[in-house]
Amino acid sequence: MDKSVTVKNITFREGETLICVPLVGKSRDELQSQAEYLATVGADIIEWRVDHYAEVATSSLVLDALRAIRQALPHIPLIFTFRSKKEGGECELSEEAYFALNQQIAVSGLVDIIDIELFNDETRIRDAIATAHASGVKVIMSSHDFQKTPAKEEIIHRLRRMQDLGADLPKIAVMPQCAEDVLRLLDATLTMKQQFATRPLITMSMGKIGGVSRVTGKLFGSAMTFGAAGQVSAPGQIEIRQLREMMSVLS
Repeated sequence: MDKSVTVKNITFREGETLICVPLVGKSRDELQSQAEYLATVGADIIEWRVDHYAEVATSSLVLDALRAIRQALPHIPLIFTFRSKKEGGECELSEEAYFALNQQIAVSGLVDIIDIELFNDETRIRDAIATAHASGVKVIMSSHDFQKTPAKEEIIHRLRRMQDLGADLPKIAVMPQCAEDVLRLLDATLTMKQQFATRPLITMSMGKIGGVSRVTGKLFGSAMTFGAAGQVSAPGQIEIRQLREMMSVLS
C-alpha cells in the first residue's frame, strides 16, 4: 500500500520528515511582509495560523489576506489553520463559523491543505473533508493537548479515528511533564506507524522537554515537523536552520 500524500511539489511519506514554518500576523500588511520573508527561509511548507489575524471573523478580509499570502508564496504548499482556543489558539469562532470558514477556503483555490480539529461534530467534519477533497485540497486532522500527554492507547486511538474519518494527514501534539511522556509519544508514533497507519502521520511532543521529538520523525514515523523563522506558533519550535542541521546529523 502506498501511504504517501503528495501536495503541490512535496510528498509526505514514511522515512522522510518535511519542515513546516508558521505564518503568524495580525494585519494584512504584516502577513504579506512575513510571507515574503518566509519564501526565502527554505521551508518545505508554510502554515497560516489565521486565528492570529485580527480580521478572522470577516471572511472577505480573510480571503483578501490569503490572496496576498499566496502571491508571496506561489510555489510553496500552504496550510490554512484556524486553531481554536480550546486547542491552544488565539481566539474562538462558533462551530458553525469555523466550518463555514474552512469550507470557503477549501473551495477558494488558494490553499493546498486545511486543518480540521478532531473534537468537533462528526457530520460537520465529514462534510468539510468531502468539500476539501472535491476541491483537490488535502486535510490535516489534528488534536492538541497543552496540559499533558495522554496514554499511549489514547494517542493511537485518536490517530486511528482521524484515519477513519478520512483525514489525509492525522496529527497529534501533546505536552510532556517529564522525559517518560516524550518516550510515550514516540512509542505511540512508532506503534501506529508499524501496525495501524494507512497514511503519513504527524506527531510531536511540545515544549523544551519534547524537542527531541521534533528532530527524530524520520526514525519514529512523523512525516512533518514544525520549525520557526522569527516567530513560533507553539512552544518548543526550533529555528529552521538549526532544525534542518540537527535532522541531517541524526539521519
